[in-house]
Amino acid sequence: MLFKKPQVAFYPFTVIRNPDRCVKCKSCVDQCSFEATYYDEDYDKIMNRNENCVNCKRCEAFCPTDAIKVIPNPSTFHTDANWTPEAIRDIHTQMLTGAIILTSTGNDKPYKNYFDHLLLDACQVTNPSIDPLREPMELKTFLGRKPDRLEIDEDGVSTKTTIGKQLELDIPVLFSAMSYGSINLNLHKAMAMAAKENGTYWNTGEGGLHKSLKKFKDCTIVQVASGRFGVDIEYLETSAAIEIKIGQGAKPGIGGHLPGEKVNEGIAETRMIPVGSDAISPAPHHDIYSIEDLRQLIYALKEATNYEKPVSVKIAAVHNVAAIASGIAHAGADIIAIDGFRGGTGATPKSLRDYVGIPIELAIAAVDERLRQEGLRNNVSLIAAGGFRNPVDVLKAIALGADAVYIGTVALLAAGCTQCQQCHTGRCAWGITTNDPKLAKRLNPEIVAENLSNILRAWKHDIKEMLGAMGINAIESIKGNRLRLRSIGLTEQENKILGVLPAGM
Repeated sequence: MLFKKPQVAFYPFTVIRNPDRCVKCKSCVDQCSFEATYYDEDYDKIMNRNENCVNCKRCEAFCPTDAIKVIPNPSTFHTDANWTPEAIRDIHTQMLTGAIILTSTGNDKPYKNYFDHLLLDACQVTNPSIDPLREPMELKTFLGRKPDRLEIDEDGVSTKTTIGKQLELDIPVLFSAMSYGSINLNLHKAMAMAAKENGTYWNTGEGGLHKSLKKFKDCTIVQVASGRFGVDIEYLETSAAIEIKIGQGAKPGIGGHLPGEKVNEGIAETRMIPVGSDAISPAPHHDIYSIEDLRQLIYALKEATNYEKPVSVKIAAVHNVAAIASGIAHAGADIIAIDGFRGGTGATPKSLRDYVGIPIELAIAAVDERLRQEGLRNNVSLIAAGGFRNPVDVLKAIALGADAVYIGTVALLAAGCTQCQQCHTGRCAWGITTNDPKLAKRLNPEIVAENLSNILRAWKHDIKEMLGAMGINAIESIKGNRLRLRSIGLTEQENKILGVLPAGM
């Protein structure tokens, strides 16, 4: 007999409740958006549906007596290096549904993290370090096209050279693209508030810009994706820069899909689509099939905004990323954003998230080197994205060749995210990746904006301390300076791609 439901433990988590501590306040029942916990009136007991638990930790956080713990299911399958519990659960899921397995957040496979194999230099005797508390440290970063040389006027002060519009950052960190719909308006507002306060920028993602956020135009990057949601001349002008989204690190080569059940009135108005209709972004831009086509769109956007907005192009980090970036630079982009395979997402096929793309460390080093060889490096700025966890990662990426970095998952964590990988369900218990009115109210934009500001301030201090230890007083001096990096535990070929020497040399 073939059982429709596997008899063995096919669910990954178990809710453990201590009956001596539980006071039956039903807080866990009210907080769980996945119906993993419920109250049985007949037995006057709080019960669990372990198969529904996603380990979001909401019940643990709100239990007043600390009576609940969510643990990995102790009942598991026979140990097999090839047929892991995850692989078997995936088979069971597709056996029952006949569908692609969707997931969210970033790649969680145990691939090598190259940032953890790179070490920063420090000064000792002949090149003294700098104390950032006593001496000025410059983190200001400018993103945009720059000339190869400056022609100085006869007065020796002003320049004859015309420099295009630049994005000016007080810290080389921006908030990454997350669309209204994949996350709710409260998080958009929090990122905008934090960006404005800290002298940086946030990105709308491909879902348009809500009318209540137009006051943040001077720190807003608007995105133009294949679906063109929310794109009109007012949208383009209500920005500091425009980003053309070609690809995304968590799902290279495919488009996006916001299910109709998520499209409420606010999202419909912002995206300029009917309420309840699916918002589908095609895999390609149907007007871009060559570098020449991309160039046409870049200059169409520049013309539409009177050449007052830098135009960025975002691509996924894939195998031939250096050649692609070279073409984008030739096409006239002012900024290239490269998203590595650890980049997060609100929804993607699990197979693409886990097995397509390459690490951002290798991609940014390869692109920087290619652009330098072709004499194009000053023509574009590079933004690295995809799995940045701390200011050390940021500084290493800049040393590998980036001008700045995007952070997305860090912003979600600051909002309370527990990485349960259920963004695509629209039932986020922390009110982040949901537009359910009851759940969305759980996210307070003022509190999250303060959390984000604290993170940026802490990272700014951290970067200054590390630069001081290296004897560097300006972030510009570390950009692409791979001599200040050393590797540990990497192969000769990996060192060659990264352009770094092994530790001890």
